[in-house]
Amino acid sequence: MPKILVFSTEKISDPAIDLAGLLKKHYPYTVYTISVPCSSCIKPRWIMHAYEKGFDGVFIAADGSDCSYGESCSDRTAEVVATTHRLMKEKGLKPSQLKMAAICSVCAEPFVKHITSFMKDLSQKEN
Repeated sequence: MPKILVFSTEKISDPAIDLAGLLKKHYPYTVYTISVPCSSCIKPRWIMHAYEKGFDGVFIAADGSDCSYGESCSDRTAEVVATTHRLMKEKGLKPSQLKMAAICSVCAEPFVKHITSFMKDLSQKEN
């Protein structure tokens, strides 16, 4: 089963992930989360390090327009993803191994759907 690292944000997507657990919304046990203050602070090298350590996919649970750190958060996070996609291609990784979606604080079900779909996509690529 593929391993996925999730970068989630303390004030926006972390509550949604916690809510998924409280509501007993199931997603694979091979999903690991790291909290960050804002999705735009994620560094491409952190994502690349996850692949080096054996993760099959990385999911960024982005702030979207709800970010309290600034209006340009979505644009800056998109730049992180674009830069990382270039690095991934150089290392022979597929850009589809990195996903990003805006997850609000009450989006437990959408989070689980995104992760479940991502897991299926990664599983198909392994076979």
